[in-house]
Amino acid sequence: MLKHSLLALSLAGLIYAAPALAQNAAQSNSAPDRQSAPNTQEHQWHGHRNMDPAKRTEMLTRKLNLTADQQTKVQEILKSEHSQMESLRNDSSLARDDRQTKMIDIHKASGDQVRALLDATQQKKWDEMQNRREGRQGHRHGGQAPPSDSGQ
Repeated sequence: MLKHSLLALSLAGLIYAAPALAQNAAQSNSAPDRQSAPNTQEHQWHGHRNMDPAKRTEMLTRKLNLTADQQTKVQEILKSEHSQMESLRNDSSLARDDRQTKMIDIHKASGDQVRALLDATQQKKWDEMQNRREGRQGHRHGGQAPPSDSGQ
């Protein structure tokens, strides 16, 4: 009798969890960039930042309606940021906290450069995107949003 109850409870749990597992599997299959990244522990740093600069430029083009000239300049900024980040990740002489601080500085400098290329309407959208990103980071880090300047 007890075995049948446990079996029924386990089966009910599987049935209840199946939709969530299926949705999770579908989301995993729709995100090949994260799955194909080598050394996944090193490359899971802050969401979109590990995205290829060309793909980030495409995403920003869609969200901000970038002109062709802006796209070229933004992609160069993002390529430089990506290169600097790769160098930092490969620098084993730095302590983890120092590396993280430098990465934040590089990302902020790149963001400031991108923002400077935008018109007023695009800057407003950019600021909204940054505020949402900072809100998500604050939520992930125990409710403490990272320090930020109001200029971004």
